Amino acid sequence: MPDYRNDATALGHFLRNARESRDLSLRAVEESTGVSNAYLSQLEHGKIRQPSPTVLHKLSILYEGSYAEMLRLAGYPMPETGGAGNVTRAADVFARFGGITVEEEAALTEYLAFLRARRKRGGR
Repeated sequence: MPDYRNDATALGHFLRNARESRDLSLRAVEESTGVSNAYLSQLEHGKIRQPSPTVLHKLSILYEGSYAEMLRLAGYPMPETGGAGNVTRAADVFARFGGITVEEEAALTEYLAFLRARRKRGGR
């Protein structure tokens, strides 16, 4: 999994992965959002680095992704969220993968419980 925060075309990679994970063509996204496929292509290839928040909002709804993450990747200022050192918000994690099914959520919850139990036993 690429580290989007350090990539010069972070937003483009993020958007392309979100679109492809839903098996959507650029034309299908255009039809659903009203954003031209040419503009979407330029976004995905990093030629447009800071689209309007309105465009990002439309895409976040269609892709079922984090609007806040898209804004951050586009370079918009984000409020400090605070929080404990290395704790990552679930929304930030899932934003990289898009929406998940109920079955996937259950499997992830089960796996997280396994990891935490192993850590408590000293298994790292």
